[in-house]
Amino acid sequence: QVQLVESGGGLVQAGASLRLSCAASGRTFWSYAMGWFRQAPGKEREFVSAISRSGGNTITADSVKGRFTISRDDAKNTVYLQMNSLKPEDTAVYYCAAEFSLRAVPSSRTTDYEFWGQGTQVTVSS
Repeated sequence: QVQLVESGGGLVQAGASLRLSCAASGRTFWSYAMGWFRQAPGKEREFVSAISRSGGNTITADSVKGRFTISRDDAKNTVYLQMNSLKPEDTAVYYCAAEFSLRAVPSSRTTDYEFWGQGTQVTVSS
């Protein structure tokens, strides 16, 4: 069982940066692939970025590629999402998720992730 707590969201202007953090409980954080997803009002939850259990492989949605970077610190049981050059269309609730996985490349599918945080709101004004 993994409990996830996101933080770092807020209200910023377009072009600003934010870094989201997701702290995980448990001593087996290293064995989980971690993902970031987001959900805007009236829309389905969508994939943002994910990192493999080793940290050696990452995947990122085309809509944020070049602006968002995922990373993890297994010593701190934390995964991060660095978000630069934010746009109003990035406004959403951002969720982190964990999948116990042996995949070399992490999944982008919400259904593959077993544990989810409560989300953190990111609002980007124009």
